[in-house]
Amino acid sequence: MKGIWHIFQRNMETQMAFYEQLKSEIFEMIGKLYDLYPKDVPFTNNHIDQLSFEEKASLFSQEFLSTFVHIQKQAKDHDIFTKKLYSRLISTSHLLEDFLDFHGAKSNKQWYYYRELTATVRHLSLAGCSQRHISNRLDQYMITKPECFVEEGEKTHQFITQTLIHLSDIILDEARALGLKVPEILKWEYFPGLSATDELSFDIDEDLDGIQKDELRKNYVKIANDYLNIVKDFEKHTFHVPYPIEKIKEMVPDVINEVEIRRYEMVVHNLQSYFDSYVVYGRGNVCDLKLRKLRAAFSIPLHLLKMMGRLLHFYERHIIDAGNKDIFKQVKDKLGGLVDSELLLDRTINYGLFYVCTFLLIGKEWATEILNENIKQSEVKVPVPEPKGFHMRPSLLVAKIVEHFGGKVHLCLADTSFDAGSVLDLQWAGGKIMKEGIKNVRFKGDARALNDITLLADLNYLEDKFGAKSEIPPELNYLK
Repeated sequence: MKGIWHIFQRNMETQMAFYEQLKSEIFEMIGKLYDLYPKDVPFTNNHIDQLSFEEKASLFSQEFLSTFVHIQKQAKDHDIFTKKLYSRLISTSHLLEDFLDFHGAKSNKQWYYYRELTATVRHLSLAGCSQRHISNRLDQYMITKPECFVEEGEKTHQFITQTLIHLSDIILDEARALGLKVPEILKWEYFPGLSATDELSFDIDEDLDGIQKDELRKNYVKIANDYLNIVKDFEKHTFHVPYPIEKIKEMVPDVINEVEIRRYEMVVHNLQSYFDSYVVYGRGNVCDLKLRKLRAAFSIPLHLLKMMGRLLHFYERHIIDAGNKDIFKQVKDKLGGLVDSELLLDRTINYGLFYVCTFLLIGKEWATEILNENIKQSEVKVPVPEPKGFHMRPSLLVAKIVEHFGGKVHLCLADTSFDAGSVLDLQWAGGKIMKEGIKNVRFKGDARALNDITLLADLNYLEDKFGAKSEIPPELNYLK
């Protein structure tokens, strides 16, 4: 047993020596790469653990500050805000903010302002990156651009970039005041734009022969149906004329706020994720023009919602909810002077929210067409409501069922058909039914809706013998 123990110890010592050597080499490599320590101070494997807070703050600020030196020097003459620059701003500000929060900067008078500047950069950069993504991809979306969308997007991006440019002087001055080392400028070539001079050829052919057609149709129906439900839920926010700033301040955060927008963002993100998993990657015909247009109709709103969420977070967390202590109020006032909060709200609502609504409504037509092309069609024969026929209440319930599933359904009388999704059409049919003494009618269309219409008819459309309303069964709870 002793021999085995000695062998185990020797192996452990060898492994530990290896890891210590590896650790030392990694730290030395990092130090030389970023020049973060003086040349006359040996960089040992435990040197990093002996740094003071100020020394580590300087280390964690290097890439963040070097980016703002770059912005300060180059932004006046060049359009430097590429996705790569945004990516660097996002990652370095996030890391620095985490470091400062870990050491309690939110509760320290000296470092609180620097921490808030870092958070401001992170949220503005995330918003700017989303807007840049839209502008980069806009020509690839096979969708008609709404009037003034490009111009309004550029105006929004201009607000974000000009704010970040203005912040560069403030951030570098604050860093120097805190005793942080401000690094040299970065190379201009380090942040190229996204577009190259050529594109890759489209050479992966779709082969639908091996795909279960029923499964494919099921995926199309789910995507279209989920999209229509999102549109329905979002319709309450639709508006057609830009809101004045006074109205926007009444809306934010009581009606439109970060939590509400992030909820919609997650729902739309889930829809896009499902689409990309079950349609794009070899499971469906992504070359179908309607499918590509529909994806654009929810992809653009997704990135607009991301932008809105970041701007609203900044406004709610750092402008209007700054706490009661004097230092918090002082910093809030400083940030209010650096970031035009009224313009921020205008871009969030009159650009972001407006065009989310616009694109979602544009896609409604394609979603409806895709749904009706792929749903299972059926036909049922059901009795007429007793004793009053298709008056307002039963007509409304039938129309709600049709609306819930989204597919087309018609009530058929001899050679005449009526839209079962329209209360007015159903009541018009109801008059003809009463006049001719018809006892049974046919519904034709979306099989899912017909199943629930049959259930409703079996319950006499929730009417009792006196025409009063009965209780709704659990299967039809969505009618409440």
